[in-house]
Amino acid sequence: MKDEIDIYWFKRDLRLEDNEALWRASQSQRPILLIYIVEPDLYNDIHYSNRHWRFVMESLDDLNNTLRKYQTNILTVYSEVIPFLEILSSKFIINTIFSTEETGIAITYQRDLEVAKFCKNSNIIWNESKNGGVQRGLNNRSNWKNRWYRYMNTEIKQISLSNKEFIKLKEVENLNFNFSYPHDHSMQKGGRTAGKEWEDSFFKERVAYYSDYISKPELARFGCSRLSPYFAYGCISIREVYQRSIGLKQEGRFKKQLTAFNSRLRWQAHFIQKFEMEPRIEFEAFNKGYLDLDQPKDDEFIIAWKSGKTGYPLVDASIRAVVETGYLNFRMRSMTVSFLVHHFFQHFSVGSSWLASQFLDFEPGIHYGQFQMQAGFTATNTIRIYNPTKNALDHDPEAVFIKQWVPELKNLPPALAIEPWNMTSMEMKFYNFQLERIILIVFWISRKPENKP
Repeated sequence: MKDEIDIYWFKRDLRLEDNEALWRASQSQRPILLIYIVEPDLYNDIHYSNRHWRFVMESLDDLNNTLRKYQTNILTVYSEVIPFLEILSSKFIINTIFSTEETGIAITYQRDLEVAKFCKNSNIIWNESKNGGVQRGLNNRSNWKNRWYRYMNTEIKQISLSNKEFIKLKEVENLNFNFSYPHDHSMQKGGRTAGKEWEDSFFKERVAYYSDYISKPELARFGCSRLSPYFAYGCISIREVYQRSIGLKQEGRFKKQLTAFNSRLRWQAHFIQKFEMEPRIEFEAFNKGYLDLDQPKDDEFIIAWKSGKTGYPLVDASIRAVVETGYLNFRMRSMTVSFLVHHFFQHFSVGSSWLASQFLDFEPGIHYGQFQMQAGFTATNTIRIYNPTKNALDHDPEAVFIKQWVPELKNLPPALAIEPWNMTSMEMKFYNFQLERIILIVFWISRKPENKP
């Protein structure tokens, strides 16, 4: 006789606090199995890289440290979802699967459709909960903003697992997936514990610099909250941070900075909501008037952009920084995308998945919403073409960021590090610097009709 159980399926909600789906699961009288599924199709998808899976595993390790007091931990498996559920169904009667709705890329959307069909055919209840104020099934966003604020101000339900019965992992431990990863690395560490440390340092100190540093490529690393990867994987919820921010603001502290910060929390959900309603923008222009726009693919341009060798110091520094650290502030992200789609005139899709694989905080809705906006494909936002040199002069005038990530320029004075093409022959000799021809200019000149044979 098989035992009847429930399953809690962790996805992008790697926390035990402010987790509506987990709260619902905790109210069930049936034993529960906690799972995280590393899906091969997703694991190998071009949007993801080792940095993401390391962050996930660090987050799961952190969760398991907390779960020890309940004498359980999360079963992590490497499998597509349905084959795994079939194995579990051979061992248990699955009554309900609890999970949080996920607004993801096409591969996860298709997976969810297949899981829903499997559950229906197997008489399994799939109980999904809302994620961060994003609402499924909307036809328009006319009243969405007010709904979001109501959700953000709703009291957070406290989850108690003390009396919850969990499935003993020895019954399914042969399914466990061991993912080894280096613990010493230069990126933000996954997990709620690390996320709360970033949150505490932001609200106690760094928020004071938020408005002044947000656009600065180097200073933003200190002045911004740095909570985005913890939001992306659900180690911390938007709602709990929003409520903490409002509480601090009501105390009369950092009002200007917190007002700006809170608005960005709403914009975070705004973009995910748009992606929830228009998932096709992963592949094509949001405004269909641009679908026939001819943007010939140029592999030389794309390689130069991905390698941080365009010849534009701030663009190259930004690309190299995100490849190394997984982080880049918003303005530099916008500039690198703008450079690809406007200066190089490449379709956004040639760089979107690659850049996703570099951003530690890759959140599909924000990522593709911003790519569409910076590409000028929304037809509602002003077309923005970022001037890399002006941005360097405005936001990295001493070339600190540029010199850190483009060491070829580190011995030059700031003005020449920002605009090395202005260097004279005498200056090249003085600084012992050989100015290579700017890649971008070489490419464009080679394409002028008058220069073709």
